[in-house]
Amino acid sequence: MKEFLVVIPARYQSTRLPGKPLINIYGKTMIEWVYLRCKEVIPEENILIATDHIEIINECKEKNLNYILTSTNCLTGTDRVCEVAKKIKAKYYINIQGDEPVFNPQDILLLMSEVREYNQYEVFGGYTAIKSMEDFFSVNIPKLVLNNIEELLYISRSSIPLNKTNSFISANRQVCAYAFSYNSLINFSNTNKKTFLEEIEDIEILRFLESAIKVKMVKMSDKSISIDVEDDLNKLNEKMFLC
Repeated sequence: MKEFLVVIPARYQSTRLPGKPLINIYGKTMIEWVYLRCKEVIPEENILIATDHIEIINECKEKNLNYILTSTNCLTGTDRVCEVAKKIKAKYYINIQGDEPVFNPQDILLLMSEVREYNQYEVFGGYTAIKSMEDFFSVNIPKLVLNNIEELLYISRSSIPLNKTNSFISANRQVCAYAFSYNSLINFSNTNKKTFLEEIEDIEILRFLESAIKVKMVKMSDKSISIDVEDDLNKLNEKMFLC
C-alpha cells in the first residue's frame, strides 16, 4: 500500500470556464502543467489524473500522463478522489486541483511533512495570506478563518473576517491542495449529497466541518492561482514565466 497517492481531479464541464483542463498555456494544456509540477517532487507512479471525459483521457494518452477513469456523477473533485480511493488503497491521498498550473510543488512536500507530524488529523488543507482588496472581495476566492492551532473554523466565498467599516485588514485564502486519509474519504463519499453549508458556499471542504471532522490547515506559498474564470488567465500570464 502506498503512503501517499497524488490525485489530480480534472472535470471538463466547468460551469464557469468549460474545458479549462485543456486550455493551452504556453504550449501545454493546463492539466499537463499541473501534472509536471507534481512530477518535480513526486515519483510519477504515484501521480494520477482522475477524469470522466474522453478528451482529457485522450490528452493523457498523447502526453503519457497517468490517468484513471471515474464516473460522470461525481458531485465534487473530492468525490472524484473518493472513487480513486475505492480502487487504489493508500494511507493518504494528496488532492492537487487540475486548475492550478503554477502551483508550487514544494508545497506538496510541506503537506506530506505536516501529515506525518500531525497524524492525529485525517484532513489537511492549504492556505496563504491575501494581499489585495480585489482578492478579498472576490466571490471566486474562498477565504478562511483559523483557530490558534491552525484548525479550520470556517471557509467562505464571502469576505471574512470583516469589520464594521467593510474594509480589508488581514485575511487568508485557500490554496487548493489537500491531504485526506483513506477513512475520511470513505466517510465523505457515504454522504451521497452535498451538505447544507457546502451547497450554499459551493466549497466541498465544508462537508468535513459539517460532519464534525477537524481540518488541519498548512500555510503554503502564495504562488498558486486557481483558474476559475476568464480573468484568472490574465493573472496567470503575469506569473507564468516566474515559476
